[in-house]
Amino acid sequence: MALLLSPAKLVLLAVHFAVQADIPSLSALAARHGAVLRKDVLLRIALTYLPETLHSTEYVNLIQAIESGEFPESESVEIDCSPVAALTDDDATKKVRKLRLTPLSFPEAPPGTADDPTTLFLLRRSYQVDEEAGLLDELPALLLPFLDHSPCIRTLMVSSILPLLRRNCEYYPQDPIPYTLSGFQQLPDRVAVNLLLSQTGVRDTDLPLVGRDLKNIIGPWLFNEARWKSDNRRLSGSGESPPKSDAGPDGTICPGWEQVLQWLNTNAAKNWKVAVSAIEQWDGPGDVDLGGWSAMWLSDEEQDHLEQRYARAALASAYLIPEASPEALEGAYRIVAKIAGLLDQDPMSPLQSALAILPPLAEQVASVATAARNASYMRNDLLDNSNVLTSPTAASTAFLQALILSAILLTRAGSPCTVRRAGELALLQDEREQKAEASKLIHALNNNGPKTDDKFWIKVRNEILWLKDWGAEDASEASKPLAKGVFGQVKKEFLEVEILKALLANTRYMLARSIYEDSPDRPLDSKVLQDTIYATAMTAYDNASNPNRTRGGLKKCDEILKAFPQTIDKSAPATKKIEALLQATHALSEYRLVLKQGEPFTPVVLRVHSDPISIIGKILEQNPKSYTRIHDLIDLGKRMVQAGLIKDDNGSRGPVSQEDQLSVAARRITAMCIDAALTEDDFETAYSYVVNRISSFEATSKDEYLWKAALQAGKYRRTSRTVRPTHLGTASGNPEIRHLEQRIECLSTALRIAPAPTLQEILNAFRRAEEELDAAIKAEEEQEDAWDAAGDAMHGHMPGGFNVAPTSPKSASRPSAPSTRRRPTEETPMSLFDLSKASVMSAQRNLTALSSLQRSTGLGRSNTVTSGGSVEQVGSDGEDGGQKRVRKRDQLREAAMGTLVSGVGWLVGAPSPAPAAERE
Repeated sequence: MALLLSPAKLVLLAVHFAVQADIPSLSALAARHGAVLRKDVLLRIALTYLPETLHSTEYVNLIQAIESGEFPESESVEIDCSPVAALTDDDATKKVRKLRLTPLSFPEAPPGTADDPTTLFLLRRSYQVDEEAGLLDELPALLLPFLDHSPCIRTLMVSSILPLLRRNCEYYPQDPIPYTLSGFQQLPDRVAVNLLLSQTGVRDTDLPLVGRDLKNIIGPWLFNEARWKSDNRRLSGSGESPPKSDAGPDGTICPGWEQVLQWLNTNAAKNWKVAVSAIEQWDGPGDVDLGGWSAMWLSDEEQDHLEQRYARAALASAYLIPEASPEALEGAYRIVAKIAGLLDQDPMSPLQSALAILPPLAEQVASVATAARNASYMRNDLLDNSNVLTSPTAASTAFLQALILSAILLTRAGSPCTVRRAGELALLQDEREQKAEASKLIHALNNNGPKTDDKFWIKVRNEILWLKDWGAEDASEASKPLAKGVFGQVKKEFLEVEILKALLANTRYMLARSIYEDSPDRPLDSKVLQDTIYATAMTAYDNASNPNRTRGGLKKCDEILKAFPQTIDKSAPATKKIEALLQATHALSEYRLVLKQGEPFTPVVLRVHSDPISIIGKILEQNPKSYTRIHDLIDLGKRMVQAGLIKDDNGSRGPVSQEDQLSVAARRITAMCIDAALTEDDFETAYSYVVNRISSFEATSKDEYLWKAALQAGKYRRTSRTVRPTHLGTASGNPEIRHLEQRIECLSTALRIAPAPTLQEILNAFRRAEEELDAAIKAEEEQEDAWDAAGDAMHGHMPGGFNVAPTSPKSASRPSAPSTRRRPTEETPMSLFDLSKASVMSAQRNLTALSSLQRSTGLGRSNTVTSGGSVEQVGSDGEDGGQKRVRKRDQLREAAMGTLVSGVGWLVGAPSPAPAAERE
């Protein structure tokens, strides 16, 4: 029946079989009516009416048969013509005209495919299946049989379908790219790369798969001549329309590849783990998996270009890593090691080996590291062919290796440093920046390094010296490399000094001495070594919290000085000063001492105090009875002076000698102890210090401290809190009289050493004390007379009338108080005699200051003065009245002597001045 069908009905029947996906019937019909159902007609019918959901395997054989024109045997297939049997030929013709079969050609068809209907069908069918059914995974079964039919079929399969299948269906089906096959092909290179790799390395668990994505997705995607820009590359025959390629750098022949490298660098700056994983796991353009659908098709020149660009991008990625962590820097090192291997350079040592041996790299990197202008290349144009830092050469990889090792050494020691920062230090050679970085490094080592590991500190020293010149000292003398490390501008002496300080701060005394004192080739000059030892010792002192020299910082200070016997002379002035400082500070540890509320005393306070002697005053305030340790306190003041803590504030008088400072300190501390004793109502101790210690100082000296203390002692009045004397000796048994006698003696001492302007105040206090003493003596005499009278009365009534001299019980039990009736030479203490005599002599030397005493002693217009036991009257009108005129100087002298003799003369046995009338 089919043999009788018109051409129109045959076409309609073929359409019916296509719509029904009846491939066997369609194939049999095409085999029997090839003259009507030509290749182009059948392909258009299949393109128009075959369901997009139909599995490719069901109709790919039909397409192959149509292409070859050789259909399988179909005699056994019965063709059902009933769908068109009822139609007339005219109706069938009309229906055929209304079919509107899809044309095979389309505007985006690759050039050179216009005469190839099979290729056109396969291209359009692929886009249909993806767009209408989303069955991208059905396309390989359709196209694989035709890979050799046309290059554009292979290109479509490898560069578009394969990357999308792997990206959307195999690797990340949960997050597919939202583009159809046709839309994806039209994307710019930059967008396409970012979409293909949008899920690559997003999760840490996916980091081991970064290389897989680059090899299996990006590698195939680049298998497209549309990715290239070159005269020897023709886009014709590529099998697809050229996408909109982003412009690459000058000289770029593969913009698509440049976008991949940009993605790599972007991740290095934002997520360095992805970049490191990519370079570690992927060998570049030659490491591609095309699914077995094709082989590499690049020329040697093109392959070399891509590899060079890949190496440059990898080196750039190492510079772009922003993190200064050991892990990030180790990743950077793995990058440069990988690239060195890909470039067939000498293999780099593993990181730990390189850190252990610190290879000499200065000679290798000289051509890169000697130009400061290269520093700009670390931030700009990293992929530019003119960038010497990322150039795939042995010098650039060695330079990057040196930078990474430097950054690792700094970071591991506790001074974080990125590769870029290390590069700036090495290229700019800014001495201030380098010195700051070196100081930061050594400070971090002091805080973080093991305190007692000599091997560690030996290694640290070697590393710091390597950072200066990258092993230049190990290079041959003839080469004389110019390259300098990250500490290249820092003087070696500075580094050695800082290393020595670190060793001493961490108590590595034996190691420090072996390197800097015992070594035949001493790294430091003797003077520099000595100054460093002193400075470090003082730093240990300043950092101490305990003033006890057997603990903490003071112990360390002492040990540092003793660790270098050949360098530190015990008799040197600087050594003596520090020793005195330690002794003074240790002495303070015996007392409770708080200078500021809530802040315990620390040794550094003593060293920086503007008036360290005043600290002794705080000791006396905060430690009861501490004034009794006057010997220790004066010795403490002596140590302060010897330590150089006393500042010269002498104005125009020039520097003060140490002897003078010692004297002033002793006087001041004595005065403090006297004041402290009085504050605690221990007058006896204060009196003892006045009459015994003050007298030990030079008798003619005027003192701004002691005279005040003596005056305060002379003004002190007994209270119920006053400490009682432990023994009386030859003093009066009357407590009040004894106390007044001691006060007068203190006042006489004050008068001897006080400045001239203060004499009047002292004399006023002296008179008041003398008056009180006279009153006390008179009261005691009256009491004695009362006792005598009582005794006489009792004697008159005694049985037997014994003629026994009356005796006062009070006078019998103790010496009588000083009076005009007792023998002064037998009862006055010798020390008081000496002091009183000296008071008279001192007053004679201060005659000019006693002019004011004329009025206080009755001298004026008509005064009576004594002069060698005689009395002369001086009239107010200047006439002598028949008597000899007395000079004014004699008047002042006699006024002072008269006052003193009347006040303290009884103490030395001098007769009281006779009244003026008697002397006339």
